[in-house]
Amino acid sequence: MATLIRSKLSNKLSNAATTVTNKSQAKVSGMFARMGFQAATDEEALGFAACDDLDYDHRQGMQMDILTTDDKPGEGVGDGDGLEGDSHYQRDGTGPSRSASKDGGPTDELAEVRPKITAWEAGWNVTNAIQGMFVLGLPYAILHGGYLGLFLIIFAAVVCCYTGKILISCLYEEDEDGRLVRVRDSYVDIANACCAPRFPTLGGHIVNVAQIIELVMTCILYVVVSGNLMYNSFPNMPISQKSWAIIATAALLPCAFLKNLKAVSKFSLLCTLAHFVINILVIAYCLSRARVWAWDKVKFYIDVKKFPISIGIIVFSYTSQIFLPSLEGNMQKPSEFHCMMNWTHIAACILKGLFALVAYLTWADATKEVITDNLPPGIRAVVNIFLVAKALLSYPLPFFAAVEVLEKSFFQEGSRAFFPDCYGGDGRLKSWGLTLRCSLVVFTLLMAIYVPHFALLMGLTGSLTGAGLCFLLPSLFHLKLLWRKLQWHQVFFDVAIFVIGGICSISGFIHSTEGLIEAFRYNIEE
Repeated sequence: MATLIRSKLSNKLSNAATTVTNKSQAKVSGMFARMGFQAATDEEALGFAACDDLDYDHRQGMQMDILTTDDKPGEGVGDGDGLEGDSHYQRDGTGPSRSASKDGGPTDELAEVRPKITAWEAGWNVTNAIQGMFVLGLPYAILHGGYLGLFLIIFAAVVCCYTGKILISCLYEEDEDGRLVRVRDSYVDIANACCAPRFPTLGGHIVNVAQIIELVMTCILYVVVSGNLMYNSFPNMPISQKSWAIIATAALLPCAFLKNLKAVSKFSLLCTLAHFVINILVIAYCLSRARVWAWDKVKFYIDVKKFPISIGIIVFSYTSQIFLPSLEGNMQKPSEFHCMMNWTHIAACILKGLFALVAYLTWADATKEVITDNLPPGIRAVVNIFLVAKALLSYPLPFFAAVEVLEKSFFQEGSRAFFPDCYGGDGRLKSWGLTLRCSLVVFTLLMAIYVPHFALLMGLTGSLTGAGLCFLLPSLFHLKLLWRKLQWHQVFFDVAIFVIGGICSISGFIHSTEGLIEAFRYNIEE
């Protein structure tokens, strides 16, 4: 009895000391950590970098799948005084702030607890992801879709909000007491769980391939939009759009030497704020021309050949699902995740709909792929230069994330690696690692040169990976993992989203591919 009392007192004192230590550390480093986290998730789902880093840490060292310790005699976890589970997995945020290792003690890796973020900070990250600079292509979607395009902006917001929530629900299972406990960490873990036991890693490979495609295509889009904006800002200069793309890529070559994102993360918040200012300037200019808005140009019918591309553009502007598991796991109160998703997607829907509509009403049939190209020459040059600076500063984020996924998949899996490690014992980048990075930069340049069409590339990416990651896979995983617990209307919604997402994905992919092939042939002949 005395031993039991001493054990309980020791546990309580240890937990109290841990709590005080964590709070003192959080006060000092919390602000910087949150700024870094926001930087890592900035722009069109580019939280992949932070997501991958967190997921890799969880899988390799943190052992976050251990919810309770292997109890030793006399430590009485069952009576409520022992370990209640990691708060990382508790939907209500209760429980101690650390996980435990298999031997019952806290792991060394968890000695430094990552600061949690509030719902507002999580919402800021999601807002950065779904309201980035690719919103500039939405008026072009209205050009080919009319009022149906506006409806799709609303519909995509509702569906992406719903699939984000059901994706998070796939991370949890009920324990013996009926409490929701988080047993998975990432999108990859969910995919692997759905394919187990026959193909335990197949789902993760599919998600990783989709992730790499989306990241690389995002890099290509940044180069394309940089060349396009510079060419249209200075049309009198004897420099073609391809030449501007080459100049932009030359400025991006130092990305091949990046070891972390600290050098560029400082500009992340500034770039995001600058982009919001640019959107406000465009809307203000459009409102100043409200007297000549062409309401009669907004169609109730669609362009059958080009509208599927518009679907991909709209879907791509909402992609954020891939980093949501990491984001939710780092919230102070995961129970607020659903509310956060609601207000961020409602705000995005309103802002995107207004921006696309007023921009199209201002320029009607003359609306271009990148709406800032429609601005008067004086304003256009200033706005486009800011956008080019934002694109170039945003490029390292998806580039670094893509490199990390490739290195971890082919170079850093121990005996399962296909190639030697990219880094030496002293941490220096080896020649083949540098070659990989330079090759990726050159590949984005070649794609931007031979297919310099912003809308086509954005539509292809949205149809291929955007619809898959936001529509198809979340609904499929939800049905597979939680089939017995779903109500009939949830099953109906999941099946409907899967079917609609599949149709949109296939039609958009076919039409975007046809357009890209034609553009590629034209540039080859030229």
